[in-house]
Amino acid sequence: MSAGRTRGAPAVAPPDSTVRRRPKDRKAQIVRVAARAFSDRGYHQVGVDEIAAEIGISGPALYRHFANKYALLVAATEGTATALLQAARAADDPGATPENRLTALIRALTETMIELRREAGLYRWERRYLAPEDRLRIRGIYVELRELLAAPITLLRPNDPPEDIELIVISVSAAIGSINAHRTQLPNARLIDLMQEICWSLLRTELPPAPGAPDPQEPVRGLPLSSKREQLLAEAIRIFGRKGYHEAAIEEIGAAVGINASSVYRYFSSKSDLLIAAFHRSGERLAIANAEALSEAVSRPDAAVRIAARFARLTFTVPEILAVYFSEFAQLPAADQHRLRALQRQNVLEWAHLLDGDPAEARFRVNAAIGQVLDVGRHTRFDTRPENLARVTALMSAALLGNAS
Repeated sequence: MSAGRTRGAPAVAPPDSTVRRRPKDRKAQIVRVAARAFSDRGYHQVGVDEIAAEIGISGPALYRHFANKYALLVAATEGTATALLQAARAADDPGATPENRLTALIRALTETMIELRREAGLYRWERRYLAPEDRLRIRGIYVELRELLAAPITLLRPNDPPEDIELIVISVSAAIGSINAHRTQLPNARLIDLMQEICWSLLRTELPPAPGAPDPQEPVRGLPLSSKREQLLAEAIRIFGRKGYHEAAIEEIGAAVGINASSVYRYFSSKSDLLIAAFHRSGERLAIANAEALSEAVSRPDAAVRIAARFARLTFTVPEILAVYFSEFAQLPAADQHRLRALQRQNVLEWAHLLDGDPAEARFRVNAAIGQVLDVGRHTRFDTRPENLARVTALMSAALLGNAS
């Protein structure tokens, strides 16, 4: 019985006398909501008041926990990285066989990725907005996570050179990370089993030899674009990828091709129009690549691998396009989002239809293959030499076809 309550009084106190207690996990709740909002709509598109309103508190109440929106970005990005590292540490048993260690690590990381699916891609897409010291610190968490994976992989593949071990680590991480890049649904148990299968296919992949040092005598291939419109599209994607859509200016994009801002508007009505055109161009090129692969293939698996090779080559030619697509898609008007999402979904579905088994699992495999292009590409600095593209294609094939690759 609470103090001050008289015998015979109502068991429930009047609403205005109810004591409201702040949840013990309020700070963690704020971080999770912010991470989801930043991941869904981009850092610059989200306001602190929106985050506060979703939690049911005021803006000033949120500022009692975080000084500003940037502090939220740091906490959200670091929190996700730390959660993955802690899960891996808890699952790892250095005394177990390499196979058992890796099975436990893949399971723990997949379970954590499923739990954090809506926010786990934050560092992947929004890290350019972090100050150098924060980016370096959070990158260190991911480096430690990769070292945990590298230890049993080195024992599993004792004859591999260090660069191959590192590539396999990146590949497995990319496959698990691809879970947050789309919204296809599978029961958790099935998804965990599927990710084990995909990752073990990657772990057993026979990599083609790595390219040697670049030959300074090798001629530069490809002629420069002559059309100002095409030049603007190419430079816009590079600048969006480097600085982010919000920070990119029409003046800077124009200057990159030698024209002023007013001249840019002769070709594109707005910065958003540039982004829309770039995404449409990318989708159209992939659709053409799919059609070419289908026309040349001798079987469905062969067609899937041919699409993988073309996708890697196209993306490595304009490496910023994938990162810009995933990180800046929310900047587009809703109608354009709908049209482009439909185009992208159709390309993925056509690719997935070439794979045997459950259609939803096939879409996960396709997205795991796309993850290879992005993360392995970044790791290799999008080296377009045939030897490097062959290595990427081998990993994509393993993700797509498993033991049949």
